[in-house]
Amino acid sequence: MMPARVRAAYRAEMRAARAAKDPDARWRHLERAHILSQPWAWPHTANHVAMFALAVAQRDRREAFGQVVRIIVAAPGSALGRYPEGNTGRAGVGLTQPMPMPADLAAVLRAA
Repeated sequence: MMPARVRAAYRAEMRAARAAKDPDARWRHLERAHILSQPWAWPHTANHVAMFALAVAQRDRREAFGQVVRIIVAAPGSALGRYPEGNTGRAGVGLTQPMPMPADLAAVLRAA
């Protein structure tokens, strides 16, 4: 189960993504939510569903296809602890590519 502090940060990022008018800002919030959600199967998968919806709304076929693949592998990857820390979850980033984690998100995850 996602710890309360992580859940609050994840939900805040998901709300900010829904509220953002600028598509780039929406993606940034979804990417941050993705980083927070990776260890937990359901939030991780839900994040990729939100990314898929945004890709479809933007008519970005490459991103939408990449998100379909990620929706399929998100839950098993989380359940097995096999996810690349810091990965933003976008289609242009390799499925297994770790990335530097923003310091504020690392602090939230460390505290959990």
